[in-house]
Amino acid sequence: MYNLRFPGEDLTGLSMAKLRGREGARMKKIYAAEAERTGVYWDRRSYDPNDFDSSTPINQALTAASAALYGIAHAVVAGMGFIPALGVIHTGTDRSFVYDIADLYKAEIAIPAAFDAVASGQGMPSVTVRRMVRDAVVEKRLMQRMVRDLKFVMEVPDDELFKDAELLLWSELEVISSGVNWAEHEALT
Repeated sequence: MYNLRFPGEDLTGLSMAKLRGREGARMKKIYAAEAERTGVYWDRRSYDPNDFDSSTPINQALTAASAALYGIAHAVVAGMGFIPALGVIHTGTDRSFVYDIADLYKAEIAIPAAFDAVASGQGMPSVTVRRMVRDAVVEKRLMQRMVRDLKFVMEVPDDELFKDAELLLWSELEVISSGVNWAEHEALT
């Protein structure tokens, strides 16, 4: 998973502590670069999960952007049949794997959106940033990329993802296969 965060770098033999340290340094550089790009004052990442309003606007926007990204990652992780709690890098929460996956895209999607939302000066940054994250997810086809990257990380061949499970929809009349656009067929009666 760290190979996706550090493409082209040799990570062989690095301990988890060293990998986390390298990730922390990478994130500090990204925050500083975004602050410089947007002109938004940046001190440090700081927030109180029990008091959202006590954070600075940029920290509120970062928290909101991360939450939006986590929701998208959670949908993809669960939709593919993976267990959200079984993290590789993050541990100890019911969404550890969700955080692992979302963090692959945070520097590309959530962080720039948060700094752009604050820099725009339009409304509440924590609201504006959700729209910006949504737009970036669509524009960059992020959900499709998450599926591809999850299959790569977990070494799941294309033909085996749903090999053992027939996806079905429930109807009062019968069990029907999923993956069909029923708008193109006669209505079920």
